[in-house]
Amino acid sequence: MAGHDELKLLGHWSSAYVTRVKLALHLKGVSYEYVEEDLRNKSDLLLASNPVHKTVPVLIHNGNPIRESQIIVQYIDEVFSGAGDSILPADPYERAVARFWAAYIDDKLLAPWKKVFRAKTEEERAAWMKQMFVAVDVLEGGLKECSKGKGCFFGGDSVGYVDVVLGGAVSFVHANDMITGGKLFDAARTPLLAAWLERFGELDAAKAVLQDVDRAVEHTKVRYARNAATAAND
Repeated sequence: MAGHDELKLLGHWSSAYVTRVKLALHLKGVSYEYVEEDLRNKSDLLLASNPVHKTVPVLIHNGNPIRESQIIVQYIDEVFSGAGDSILPADPYERAVARFWAAYIDDKLLAPWKKVFRAKTEEERAAWMKQMFVAVDVLEGGLKECSKGKGCFFGGDSVGYVDVVLGGAVSFVHANDMITGGKLFDAARTPLLAAWLERFGELDAAKAVLQDVDRAVEHTKVRYARNAATAAND
């Protein structure tokens, strides 16, 4: 990174969206300062940097804030194009395909996953989980398409944009499996994604930034318990 570049990432350890930004920075070999935010007592810097949504992640580059994780990852890849391997494909069509599947992950997988924690009944939770499994089944085809049948990474032989977007959630995929006793990426149903999950976790960048799974399990249990208590009081 050039000497005049100053990067500061505002985040929270449990956020899959923050983790994908960390993954992008590590894959590019870009140094940065990380600031852990207390989301119940947000800093003045966070509130000033993201006054609309007041959420993490926010990347501050030379004093300028960049918001929303997918936008931040694309920004990192573009601004630091000379560092590390490209995250987005060079071909315009392949780049469009990657953006489609990245959006699919946020809209069809992670969005219902959030609703699982907010469900007030077991029936409601099961309905949101069903949507997640449907999304995973479709995403299996996305991995086959993006990897050109190789099934290694969404980026083909190497990690790409969709890998980074999905990779941010890897620790919580494992945590969810440990809590539920099931498999979100089941080798019998989605063999490509099951293999991807293990392969991604072995990457140096993943080992450097992914959350400890035991800590993710405890965090997830607390969220479930908090939601259950809220539902009981309604």
